[in-house]
Amino acid sequence: MTVVYDNKTLRKNFKADWGFSCFVQGFEKSILFDTGTNGKILLSNMAKLGIHPEAVDLVMLSHEHKDHTGGLDAFLSKNPKIEVWLPDFFSPNLKNSVLSCGASIQEVTGCQKICRGAYTTGNVQGWIREQSLILETEKGLVVITGCAHPRIVKIIATVKELLKKNIYMIFGGFHLAPFNESEIREIIDYFRASGVKKVGPCHCSGDEAQRLFAEEYKNDYIEIGVGKEITVQ
Repeated sequence: MTVVYDNKTLRKNFKADWGFSCFVQGFEKSILFDTGTNGKILLSNMAKLGIHPEAVDLVMLSHEHKDHTGGLDAFLSKNPKIEVWLPDFFSPNLKNSVLSCGASIQEVTGCQKICRGAYTTGNVQGWIREQSLILETEKGLVVITGCAHPRIVKIIATVKELLKKNIYMIFGGFHLAPFNESEIREIIDYFRASGVKKVGPCHCSGDEAQRLFAEEYKNDYIEIGVGKEITVQ
């Protein structure tokens, strides 16, 4: 798993920008989860990481906010013959834009198998509905979130209910910037009670949440930024 778009960068010569995107490989299909805000930045970061658009088998979009879909058109201009997995409630304009590029659409409602070992949560209900990516590994489930608008605790509960397996790692946007310290600590307690082993809050998670998660998880805290590579054996 390689982070190709985020608010901060962990390596020189990469561009940080508000948004999120992560490239996943090692399964039957390689997946680009979200596309960040700016297509030029997305493609530039991918190129510097040696990730060619043609090597991506499908794009998965968590929700229809520009900081997660803004790079899609630029990406499709480089690899138009691809599947785009998106929630069924996405706007007709975005769907038509994808189809006009020559790509195909997989409209997501409930939990679906993407390929062996990879699943979508389906559209988790909340003030903004959203899908997350679930990966099966030998160490447990890895969950990648876009912004966690339906609440990160609800996504965790949904994943555990769907696959009946332990969550080894969860990273991405947790959308905790508006929360105070007491609320964030309660959420961290929920993570611990749910058995989540490793965490990597980034993007919209907020500085306070990142500090508190790092304080609690210590060596099991994963700092996320452009260029971060995460391997689970």
